[in-house]
Amino acid sequence: MGDMASEETRPLLSTEVETELPAQRPSPLEIYLSKVQNQNLFLATFAAVLGPLSFGFVLGYSSPAIPSLKKVSNPELRLEDIQASWFGSVVTLGAAAGGILGGYVVDKFGRKLTLMLCAIPFVFGFTIIISAQNVWMLYVGRLLNGLASGVTSLVVPVYISEIAHSKVRGMLGSCVQLMVVTGILGAYIAGTGLDWCWLAVLCSIPPCFMLVLVAFMPETPRFLLSRNQRPEAIAALQFLRGPLVDHEWECREIEVNTEGQEELSLAEFKNPAIYKPFFIGIAMMFFQQVSGINAIMFYAETIFEEAKFKESGAASIIVGSIQVFFTAVAALIIDRKGRKVLLVVSGFIMAISAAIFAIYCKMALPVPINSSHANPPSSILSAAVVEEEHRLAWLAVLSLGLFVMGFALGWGPIPWLLMSEIFPLRARGVASGACVLTNWLMAFLITKEFHDLMVFLTPHGTFWLFCAMCFSNVLFTILFVPETRGKSLEEIEAYFQRSH
Repeated sequence: MGDMASEETRPLLSTEVETELPAQRPSPLEIYLSKVQNQNLFLATFAAVLGPLSFGFVLGYSSPAIPSLKKVSNPELRLEDIQASWFGSVVTLGAAAGGILGGYVVDKFGRKLTLMLCAIPFVFGFTIIISAQNVWMLYVGRLLNGLASGVTSLVVPVYISEIAHSKVRGMLGSCVQLMVVTGILGAYIAGTGLDWCWLAVLCSIPPCFMLVLVAFMPETPRFLLSRNQRPEAIAALQFLRGPLVDHEWECREIEVNTEGQEELSLAEFKNPAIYKPFFIGIAMMFFQQVSGINAIMFYAETIFEEAKFKESGAASIIVGSIQVFFTAVAALIIDRKGRKVLLVVSGFIMAISAAIFAIYCKMALPVPINSSHANPPSSILSAAVVEEEHRLAWLAVLSLGLFVMGFALGWGPIPWLLMSEIFPLRARGVASGACVLTNWLMAFLITKEFHDLMVFLTPHGTFWLFCAMCFSNVLFTILFVPETRGKSLEEIEAYFQRSH
């Protein structure tokens, strides 16, 4: 007893207090997460992100397919310039419709079934393209691909956020954008050796695998509990977390937020817990598109050609590789550095690179552009750089690389991740659908109206506008976007409840 007393009364050194106290009082969540086994969670995530991979193949398909389709012998199938423009952009209209449809389906039929249903228009779309006899069949195929892409871009982030725990949710959520850019890069690379038809065959393979794998994965525990299917929710947690944890504890934590929740009504949008995350989600999708990413990507081929990268396919692969690498970097560090920090850094990098491109346009285009100039931006830029004898090509390439890097680090993956984190369970389908619709409509408008903007504001004025939008991104992030790193979905929902 004397020894025990002396041990109890002996004062601890300050260093011992600092190192021992945190270990003496682990939170229930820390105890729970220390016993989690992630193998099946990673498997379920892999099955789900085959959807974004398919989505990436759809986005990347048009770039190598259009030159091939312009050379086909069948005049009914051969694409002219205007038809090629619609072939590339009609996907965004289909995806906008997919956002509306997905918001309803994901809440009505569940996350898992919606994931499986996504595979059908992917495969049918590519099948119609493969068997196409005229241009209209190509349009229908692309429209179906877009529809599937819109639903996929909604349901996959929601599914992953609801099956993942807080320790890895950021990393796994970032894999959505990583797989999209991987699919784009895969289509670019495959397009260097395959014609449009065989490339479509290749692009139809990932959604087939997704359909099979997702069939063996569980529904999300949160959706099951919202439908009062507690035994099925426990079984899903047992699959996702392994046998060593207290599944009942996590189930009870989720139930606190799901019990008594009714279907979302319009009147509830007066509630700050609904309208605040809704405003943040919509605004982030808006800012993602008006930052100028589609404009920069539009210029990519011309920039590399004028920088003496004469192979446009190689230029696309370089851009795609930059996207994949830095999106992977973001996925690895997002749960350690946090969402806000990456968004701010990303916005600053994009703003600086847009400013560099504006300076490049001003120096390369000393004569202002007005409405009498009917040439497309790429022709104007090409002529200007020829006049400058390629002296400024390095500046254009630098700005392009910086912009793509910055976008991939933050404003590419994080808006989709936050969309899946900040909405209350009962509003997740509708609010996510509105975000997807906003994103794709803005993508369509920016893509189709870019040339008019270049004529109206001049090229350098347009990119100064994009620079201003990127700084607005940063300001918006600092003022309004909450940090969700390390928080459960229930804690995030409680934050918005308290914030009013």
